[in-house]
Amino acid sequence: MGVILTIALAEAASSATPETLSGTAQLPWPEEDLSERMMNGAHAFIERRIDESIGKRGQHWNYDLSSAEAYLKSIEANRERFRKMIGVVDERAEPRMEFFGDDQNPALAARGANHTIHQARWQVLDGFAAEGLLIRPFGKWRTTVILWPDANTTPESYAGLDEGLPESEQIGRLLGEQGIQVLIPTPIDRRKLETKDSRLARSDQTHREWIYRQAFHMGRHVIGYEAQTTLAAVDWATRQAPERPIYAFGHGEGGLIAFYSAAADPRIAGALIAGYLGDRQRVWSEPIYRNVFGLLNEFDDARIISLIQPRRMLAVHNQPPTVVGHKGDAPAPGFAEVARVIAGAPRIRGGASTPTVVTAKGSRAALPLPAAVVARFLKDEGFEIREKAGAGAPKDLRRNFDPAQRHARIFKGMESHVQGLIRKSEHVRDRFFLFNAEPEFEGGRWSTNKEHPVKDPGDFIEKAKAFRKRFHEEAMGRFDEKMLPPNARTRKIAETDKWTAYDVVLDVYPELFAWGALVLPKDLKPGERRPVVVCQHGRNGLPRDAINTGSTAYNDFAARLAERGFITFAPHNLYRGEDRYRWLDRKANTVGCTLFSFIIAQHEQILKWLKTQPFVDGERMAFYGLSYGGETAVRVPAILEDYRLSICSGDFNQWTRKVAATDQPFSFMRTIEWEMPYWNLGHTFDYAEMAYLIFPRPFMVERGHHDRVGRDRWVAHEYAKVRWLYAQFGLADRTEIEYFQGGHSINGQGTFDFLHKHLDWPKPN
Repeated sequence: MGVILTIALAEAASSATPETLSGTAQLPWPEEDLSERMMNGAHAFIERRIDESIGKRGQHWNYDLSSAEAYLKSIEANRERFRKMIGVVDERAEPRMEFFGDDQNPALAARGANHTIHQARWQVLDGFAAEGLLIRPFGKWRTTVILWPDANTTPESYAGLDEGLPESEQIGRLLGEQGIQVLIPTPIDRRKLETKDSRLARSDQTHREWIYRQAFHMGRHVIGYEAQTTLAAVDWATRQAPERPIYAFGHGEGGLIAFYSAAADPRIAGALIAGYLGDRQRVWSEPIYRNVFGLLNEFDDARIISLIQPRRMLAVHNQPPTVVGHKGDAPAPGFAEVARVIAGAPRIRGGASTPTVVTAKGSRAALPLPAAVVARFLKDEGFEIREKAGAGAPKDLRRNFDPAQRHARIFKGMESHVQGLIRKSEHVRDRFFLFNAEPEFEGGRWSTNKEHPVKDPGDFIEKAKAFRKRFHEEAMGRFDEKMLPPNARTRKIAETDKWTAYDVVLDVYPELFAWGALVLPKDLKPGERRPVVVCQHGRNGLPRDAINTGSTAYNDFAARLAERGFITFAPHNLYRGEDRYRWLDRKANTVGCTLFSFIIAQHEQILKWLKTQPFVDGERMAFYGLSYGGETAVRVPAILEDYRLSICSGDFNQWTRKVAATDQPFSFMRTIEWEMPYWNLGHTFDYAEMAYLIFPRPFMVERGHHDRVGRDRWVAHEYAKVRWLYAQFGLADRTEIEYFQGGHSINGQGTFDFLHKHLDWPKPN
């Protein structure tokens, strides 16, 4: 009898509630299709934006083609932005070239008929020195060439000291024999990391990706470090002989470095690029360590060529090195594509040089730098050279040389520089935001006073607006596109005797929509407006996970809060479906955006729509998220001020260390999450600074002692800065942290009390 009565009551309840919300259309799409449909739309949207970037690049340029001098002045700002974009921002060390060795491997590595080859080292940045081979002709050399091998090629191959290249392609040896000084740096290779750490092994990283990941978050780049290596060599060669020109040559990954180095520094007299130049519209599909944030907003290869002009540049069309499986593959563009890139560069009046492309012929699949092309380039620059090396290869005088040890030193040097930035970053962020907004907070004085006066928060709140704008536009990325009307479509998906849940789909942009589940308490009275708690799932989650799946992570917190009388909304965020959301982030990076560019826009539309609903109090809307949802809790409310309160669960951290530190076992450096670095975020906004953007709105952290996302001491350190700020303005009662004896989950104790208190909603009896 009891079972029959329960069924009858459920049927009665079901029949009493509408299948769609008032004022909305019926949602036709199956619930199980919505996540994939949203992801497909997001990819279509960003691919359209990438296509549109072609027509928008011109707005960043104002070429003056009347003369070479006027032209250089007109592109000066573009060059400076390019340097920052690739992380060439640090002051370099005093120029000095060191020859070094030991009893097994002397500094004089080899001697040819008319040149010597030295083991060379030159300091680039604090803690980072480059190494390679310096080929020095006997007597006075005519010019200097900085010769970059591909990532997996050693300097010895170009110098004729190993069997990596045939004699006709040993360009370093060829030039050294004919009176040209050649410096061959050692690039970071793209071989896989060797490790016994199973988590790190699953991350499938190469040496280049390892540097890229940590450097990217600190506003640096493996590309930038190698460009700085070039420029430090230019510093040295310029001091050595200021009247003699310096050239940059490179093949494959080395071609990229020579190309970018010449664009970054006009002291390089010209560049010869082989196996790299092409159409960059799909740069997101190339190896991950080529990811340059915002590149396509202003630059493609033709625009980068324009930074080299009016100096000479020669592009060699040949087969680039085969690179696959590096979270992207290196393309092999055809001659016509390379020619189109060259043709896209501007033409300067007054007889300035014009970029040229030539085809390299040969039987080898990946012909590096053909001697005939090198000879042609140098002839155009006034240096006649033979196309064949002389008799007698140089003899290697080293007895026990291991190139892997040299590579390890360079690799560790780059890592050391990045990790040094991480250790100092807290102070950089303080100067960037807190001490900038409130200079009185810097330093401080010793005091024994029991009480200190509190400050009026108005000035800080006003100054924070500029940082909020920077955080949105420069860190998270903002789409400059008008939103569509929401065009809400709904469908009832679940019901109990206390609440009814509806799927809600809203248009955002032509290809992109927002989706979430709205949970309405059944005791809502006509005309009553209640507070809303937006309940955000984490990685690979769905809206239902927050409502009625019994997940031990979420503990049905959206439904439990609805049972307490709150209206709740569980949005779907795009971090679902390995690795499609990571590729979405990669695509967005090319136009200066991130995964959160989509999420912020979706939440903005959700909030706008919620505020139009007759049962919602638009002044009392809160955010509560777990894991990736907790990550959302410090990013989205920092920007969208309609969220009047935020709770970060299972995520609050020292984010810079979490993402980029290499000495921490829980760091994302050791995991599959290659989308976690955000360009230069480590020097601008960590979680304390994001919370400063939420201030003076209430903010809470929920932290399980056994949550392996972080460590209590990390969380406590970062949170202490947040509470300190609130306290200085007499608002310490608006922020809390709750630790509990648990793991990566919603605890729903102190946080529920926090919601009742700050949303002014009575607790249940």
